Amino acid sequence: MRRLASSVVLAASALVCLGAGVAQADSTPSVVGQKYSDAESAISGAGLKPVVSTTVGDQKAWPDCMVTNTVARTVPAPENSGGSATNQLLVSLNCDDGEASSKAPGFSAASAEGKAAKAAAEAAASSTAPAPPK
Repeated sequence: MRRLASSVVLAASALVCLGAGVAQADSTPSVVGQKYSDAESAISGAGLKPVVSTTVGDQKAWPDCMVTNTVARTVPAPENSGGSATNQLLVSLNCDDGEASSKAPGFSAASAEGKAAKAAAEAAASSTAPAPPK
């Protein structure tokens, strides 16, 4: 019984410690679907610090990647520092380019991004293709 009680106390202490450091920032801009360069400006304008937390793909530089998810958090100042908390917006980026193929990574053809990439590629191909002879 004593062992069970100490396990419960240990588990409760762990939950308190893990949950204490992360809090939500008050107002977060909606930047999902934007290029990171545009999203970064909106995030900074809202008084938050943008932090890239995850990336998928490596076909583009970060400023050109698409934001796929955001999570707001507040990082407390170090203990006994007299500093203030930092409000951050964790950003997930998709850095693939265009529609996926057997030779290159990219967006699924079934996704909205993949459909848009395919339509853009087809439009570009049709505008650069020579006109058929009359």
